[in-house]
This record gives sequence, structure tokens and C-alpha cells, in this order.
Amino acid sequence: MKNTERFVNREHSWLDFNERVLEEAADISVPIIERIRFLGIFSNNLDEFFQVRYATVKRIAQSVKTGKKVLGGSEAKDLLEEITSRVIELQSKSNNILSSIEKHLRKENIHFINENEVLPEQESFLREYFLSNVSPELVTVILNKEKEQDFTDNSAFLVVKMEFEGINNESVDKQFAIIEILNVLDRFIVLPKINNIQYVMLVDDLIRYYFDKIFSFFNYKSIEGHMIKITRDSELDLEGDASKSYIEKITESVKDRMFSEPVRMVYDSCISKDTLSFMLKKLGLNLNGSIIPGGRYHHRRDYMKFPSLDRPDLLYPKQNFLTIPGLPLSKNILDAISKKDYMMFTPYHSFSYLVKFLREAALDPKVKKIKITIYRLSKSSQVISSLINAAKNGKKVFVQIELQARFDEKNNIQFATKLEAAGVQITFGIPGLKVHSKICVIEREESSKVKRYGFISTGNFNELTAKVYTDYTLFSADQRIMKEVNKVFNFIEVSYKLKKYKHLIVSPHYTFNAINRLIDNEIFLHNQEKKTGIKLKLNNITDYRIIDKLYHASQQGIKIQLIVRGVCCLIPGLKGLSENIEVISIVDRFLEHPRVMIFENNDDPKVFISSADFMTRNIYERVEVGCPIYDSEIKKQIIEIFSIAWNDNIKSRNVNHNNNSSKSNKTNKKRIRSQWEIHEYFKSLVVGSEN
Repeated sequence: MKNTERFVNREHSWLDFNERVLEEAADISVPIIERIRFLGIFSNNLDEFFQVRYATVKRIAQSVKTGKKVLGGSEAKDLLEEITSRVIELQSKSNNILSSIEKHLRKENIHFINENEVLPEQESFLREYFLSNVSPELVTVILNKEKEQDFTDNSAFLVVKMEFEGINNESVDKQFAIIEILNVLDRFIVLPKINNIQYVMLVDDLIRYYFDKIFSFFNYKSIEGHMIKITRDSELDLEGDASKSYIEKITESVKDRMFSEPVRMVYDSCISKDTLSFMLKKLGLNLNGSIIPGGRYHHRRDYMKFPSLDRPDLLYPKQNFLTIPGLPLSKNILDAISKKDYMMFTPYHSFSYLVKFLREAALDPKVKKIKITIYRLSKSSQVISSLINAAKNGKKVFVQIELQARFDEKNNIQFATKLEAAGVQITFGIPGLKVHSKICVIEREESSKVKRYGFISTGNFNELTAKVYTDYTLFSADQRIMKEVNKVFNFIEVSYKLKKYKHLIVSPHYTFNAINRLIDNEIFLHNQEKKTGIKLKLNNITDYRIIDKLYHASQQGIKIQLIVRGVCCLIPGLKGLSENIEVISIVDRFLEHPRVMIFENNDDPKVFISSADFMTRNIYERVEVGCPIYDSEIKKQIIEIFSIAWNDNIKSRNVNHNNNSSKSNKTNKKRIRSQWEIHEYFKSLVVGSEN
């Protein structure tokens, strides 16, 4: 069987995933403001896809060395054309969804207005807003036909065309300009209500409204402005001058990214042909690139921040954070963890547990060392504050901070500088390997001995994303686990010395073999007529070797349940290959992010949480940590939560069944929306602990 028959192309699978996100924007059962925010998520995802995946395929297509084929044997050039065609289709779909949302908003007395719909009562407010907030931040550039000019990455511009009377009115002269709309500006202007109607205006339309003030120097006959958006290759170039430090190379590469190869241009489909042609020449784009028609406003990732408008009735109902039974924030967390393991599952539980752990460690006189890996943080990070506090209190603090966390490089460089200034020992990891693990270990002196405490997580230590990303974090003082977590830090510090692990599953050297052994054990038990099964919850599964191993297990009769949020190259239900495999995806209010592995093991389940997806990069090219769950209570919770998610019949969708995505056809009598049910599940645990 050919690869193209056994695996779904990664890029096509990703576009399927993003279509599932778009379906949430179209779902009338989703609150209307949340729907418009899902449009923003869809657009933001698409931007990053072009910056990373499309750009990679384009480099392959242009390269002589690669043979111009992508993984699976497809021609890269053909794949680029397929992607562009599919994206145009999805963009058109998103335009229709936005129109529907705007009509629905009008029924809720929320009206979008453009520059031609301003009411007399709104003029003074808009004039003041423009002069105070918008005008000082505008970057307006008059374009010269002869002079080379460039535009930064992923930015939205208004391309302005002014026309002038020629000599004796026999010809028309043209002048082009661009107005860059900086990210410091709020994209949505909320105007005062009139007759209980809430008016909202896009800043682009306010700029159009004041073209006469911006271009008052020009005696134009007519003027028009249309939006374009440029997306560039985001790959960092870390080769070059050997005398430069790693951090210098990262810093320069991030700057260079702003002017790297354009991979996509989205334009207002109403733009005039001469304006479009002029901009294509300016950018050096040709029709072989991804030139995509869009709507009047297509920088739609901004819709992620669409204002709440003081309308809680148009938002998801607020969910209060639940406490972890036995681990009150009002008491000493380290003392509680010394007695047993605890599991935090954000956003159902508050991220404050992790911050409090670090704050206690920073203050506790018995704590001597703190080690932590950092991948992505919020811009105002309580984690960083706690680590600096610990260093000021004389603790030895070791921080591995990953500078190649894509799109967070600048943020992480700033944090690294701040930590170093506070006396924290910083390392930027291992050449050729990203450190993607989410681990922390502290050393505490107790009764003249050193005892280790720590946490292992499936997600980043970011208090903002923890409000919308579902992730497990295990707090533990199990010395078997913590000793091996410390070994991972030793490997990060001295990467040429390989460590051996009995409990953790660690990339890049051990993950593939460990997963192989776990699958082989299920096959062995199945042949002994024991109870078997494999349940996996992942963000992505793309590694062909692991997929082949799962196919083999299916052929041996092992039942496999996969919950894969994003990219899935595995095809379930193929006769003689994967008929024992089912795959679903869940897209809902929260972003499903945990990586979980459950192996039935003859009614004695082996359960792991991990930072690693089943992708080649996670298995062979990164430092990742998978952690076994030994606490029987926590193990039971993870298995039961997987079961709740598996039985979702509202927000789950079949993946790659008949090569497409569709709503799950689960026939449970009870309607189950897993994220709502999981909240109730944890709520019942709190009530049970109080009785």
C-alpha cells in the first residue's frame, strides 16, 4: 500500500483542523461574541500556518537538493497549489460566516459602521479619538515607483491610491501610499450608545474617514484605500558569524524575519487592478505565490480580542476555578505534596497552585535549589517574579529558557536578561535540540537530608494561556520521579552524558523505544487473552514510524482510541490495517492541550502525561518528558476524564473517517459536552472531599 493511501498529508490534515475551528464560528449554539472570536482564532492559525508550514513546503519546492518532494512522496509544487485552493475556499466560507455574525449582532443592537455610516452625533467622539489615539500612531509611507521599499511581516496595511487631474484634464496621474496600522492600536472602537444601540467601528474605517486630514498635502481628485496583509517565512537563520553568541544570532534572526521571503498576500477583493499590480511588483510576488482574495477587513486574528461590550449574555458563562481537594491555597503546599501527589488540571483548577509552589520555594529557608525549564510565558509572568524572588533570597536558581520558542523569541530574550541580572543561572539549552519539556525540581533540606519536590506538566507555565488551555500538571515529592527529573536537568547542562531512566520517558533518545515497548506489551497480553487497549490524547500525530506501530497493534486485534485535536496523519478504519482504530477531535471553549497515554495492561493501567506529541520533532529533535502516574487516585481521574472526552457527542468530530472530518456519530442517550462534564466531575470531587 502506498504512503498516500496509508497516511493523510500533514498540511491537508492541518487545514481540516482549522476548518473545525471555523465550524465553531458558524455554530449558532455558541454565544455570538465567542463566535466572532473563533473567527479570530481561525485567522491567527492560518497566519502561523503560512509562516511555518507553507513556507517550509515552498522552500522544498525551490530546493534542488530535496528532490522537491515532501514527506509521503507528494510534489511540493502541487501541494502548494492544493493549499492555496483550499485556503481560498476556507476564506470564502469565513466571509460568509462573518456576514452572518454581523447580522446576528444587529439583532442584539450591536452595529458595525464604516466611514460612510457615521452619524452626526458620533463625529465629535470620533474626531477626539482619532486625534488622541490613532493619528500619533500611524505610519504613512508615500510609495515611489523607482525606489525599493519593504513591509514588515504579518502586518496589515491600507494601500491608498490617489488620483490627480493630468495636464489639460487629458490624463490621470496616480500616487500610491501605505498606512501601517500598528499593533498598539485597538482594532475595535466602541462608540457611545445611541438609543440603546451599541456602535462599533474598525480603526481602518476611522482612518478612511479621515483621509482628508492624513493626506491634506495632496490636492487629489479621488482617493481610496484597501487592505492587504503580508505573511513571511518565519524560519530563523542561525548560521553565519561564529563569533556571535547564540542570543545575538536569535536577536538578529528575529529582526530579519520581518523582511524575509513573502509567502502569502491577502488582499481586498474590491481593490483596483492597477493598485494590486503595483503592490505585487513592490513585494516581488508573482502569481506562483499564494495570492488570496479576502474581504474588506481580513486581518481577522484581531477578532480574538473583540470586546465583550458589557454583554455577559453573549459570552460563555463564567466558570469559577475549583480547588484541588486536599491542597488548599491557604496552607503550605510543599508540606501537602510531601505526603502525596496532586494533579492540577487547568483551567478547571487555578494556575495559582503552580505560582504558589514557586513562591513557597522562594521563601522557604529549607529550599536550597530550584531548577525549571521555560518555553512560553505570559508577558507579565508571575513565574519569573517568583524565580527572581528566590535568587534574591539566596537560592541557587537554574533556568533553562528556550530562545527558539517560535514567535516568543523576543519575549524569552527579555526574560533571560532580567533573570541573569538577578543572579539566576541561565542556559539556552542544547545545540540542535529544543527543550520543550515542562519540568521543575527543587531541593529541600529535611533532617540533614536532601528531599526533592517538583512538577511535570503537559503545558507551558503561562498564567494567561492556562485560562483557556487544558493541561495536566503533576505535583510530586515521589523521589523515584524527582531523581530522574533532576537527571534531565543534568543532561541539559552536560548534554554529551546520556542518562538512563527507569520511570520517565525522555526524548530525544528514549521515547520511540519506550512507546514501542508499551505497545508490544499490549500485543503480548492480547495474545495471552488478557484485557488490553490503548487510549491516547494528543495534539498531533504525524510520525510515520509510530503510526505504523499503531497500525500493527490494530492488525493484532488491539482496540485503540485516539483523541487528536490537530494534525492526524493516521487513517482509521482501513480494512486489514486500522479497523480497530477510532479517531476523534474535540474543539470547544477551551483548547485541548494535554498529552496522555493509557495502556490497559491487563486491568492494571499504565498512565502517562507528557510534553510530547507523536511528531518526529518531539520524539527525535527535542528534550521532552513523559511522566508515569503512580498515585491510584490521580490515575483513576485521568482515565475517567478520558472516558468523558471520548463520549462527547456535542463537540467531538470524527477525524479521517472516509478521509474527512464530520460530527461524531456517537449514540449515547445522554448528551455529553465533555468540557462542561469535566467541570462538573471536578466539582463533584470538591463536594465529596467536604462531606
